[in-house]
Amino acid sequence: DSYMIYLEWDRPPAARFYMPRRKRLLHIVRSLQDLEENQLDELFLSMPPRSGKTSLVTFFMTWCLGRDPEVSNLYSAYSDLITNTFYNGVLEILNDPVTYLWHDVFPELQIARTNSKDEVLDVGRAKHYPSLTCRSLYGSLNGSCDCRGKLIADDLLSGIEEALNPDRLVSAWSKVANNLLPRAVGSKKKVIWIGTRWSLADPIGKRIDTIQNSAAFDSLRYRIVNTPALDELDESNFDYDYGVGFTTEDYHRYRESFEKNNDIASWLAQYMGEPIERSGTVFEPDSLRYYNGVLPDGDPDRVFMAVDPSWGGGDFTASPVCYKYGNDLYVADVVFDDGEKTQTWRLLRDAILKYHVQAVMVEATRMTKDYAEGLERLLQEAGHSVNMVTRAAPQTIGGKQQRIFDKAPDIRERMLFQEPRNRSKAYNAFMQNVFSFKMVGKNKHDDAPDSLCMAVAFDGDTAPRFRITERLF
Repeated sequence: DSYMIYLEWDRPPAARFYMPRRKRLLHIVRSLQDLEENQLDELFLSMPPRSGKTSLVTFFMTWCLGRDPEVSNLYSAYSDLITNTFYNGVLEILNDPVTYLWHDVFPELQIARTNSKDEVLDVGRAKHYPSLTCRSLYGSLNGSCDCRGKLIADDLLSGIEEALNPDRLVSAWSKVANNLLPRAVGSKKKVIWIGTRWSLADPIGKRIDTIQNSAAFDSLRYRIVNTPALDELDESNFDYDYGVGFTTEDYHRYRESFEKNNDIASWLAQYMGEPIERSGTVFEPDSLRYYNGVLPDGDPDRVFMAVDPSWGGGDFTASPVCYKYGNDLYVADVVFDDGEKTQTWRLLRDAILKYHVQAVMVEATRMTKDYAEGLERLLQEAGHSVNMVTRAAPQTIGGKQQRIFDKAPDIRERMLFQEPRNRSKAYNAFMQNVFSFKMVGKNKHDDAPDSLCMAVAFDGDTAPRFRITERLF
């Protein structure tokens, strides 16, 4: 952090890279510091496009070259164009004493050798294995590259087309496992992974899965830093000073454009750091029905809520507020919050009172069997009574996923959701959770789609049923 502040000390404030972005990037800088100080072995960084992740690591590399010029470092990406950009970025900082104060920080060091064709450079003295080598994943790595310092793997997939091609994913991981990772050797080696999380089977996903699920990696120290475009309040994480970042409005517009183009998976991957397997996506934006926020004339047949509760700790309490008109269920609002139970009780109570909800169904598990009782006490204190029932939850994760899949046609055909412009922050987060649910692979959270299934089932349970018992004429 001190190095990056001083490096651009003589630049005009608005022209600097780091200081306008410092308050948003400091947590990443501290992780890079931990890597350098041997508190970590591997670091995974995921951020939206053009938010500064590669530039940040470029500055980091110039610091490492000055601190230990004898060690060899390797930078790799999916194309020579990307590696050449990184190479030239490092050279610019080392070669431009007017703009950058690298030589003030490391006055005894000089650039001993550069070769733009091979994308190598040496600091201090020319060495058999250069101080920095930049080479594409599909370039010549074997025999020509050595890495005893930092191995940086940056955007190893070219984009969504490659991520959707299983053969290309296998090929990319093969290159990483067989050619790239073996370059890193010695006691000082550290690995930095940077990139868009396109798929669970992309190189970063494969590496994380290997580390987390293999006993051979139990002693490896790693950290995953995923900074999404929007925070938990649906506000920008990258609204930098001097207008060089992205405002909340920018990201809301991007998101709505992706949703209108029926490509919410790309928004989740590129901007929110959530890999999604498109072949298993159950709900696409254009497969659902929407309304403009104005309910039909007349009183609804029924107003009810279905609650998928949680105690917090990462899981969400999810509940749609449903207005029933004939066979249609209008989702007027939602509760979607990962707070502890007293917080979500208050949110549910407020929604029940605001929308004059007549009936509430709360799913009960072994962990949440007392949740409905706590909510009911809060409603009694407010002087409000409601018809509240509990239902047992499916006993297995697979059972819950199957329930969502089974009820998906009803959700598409019967439910109407608020148009994007009318949604609250909680409603937007709820819909992103719906769109990200998939039958193939792992779901980080399935609370929102599960609550919709519960609502459909709850309505079906209470719908009138008729049976002919005797013909009278």
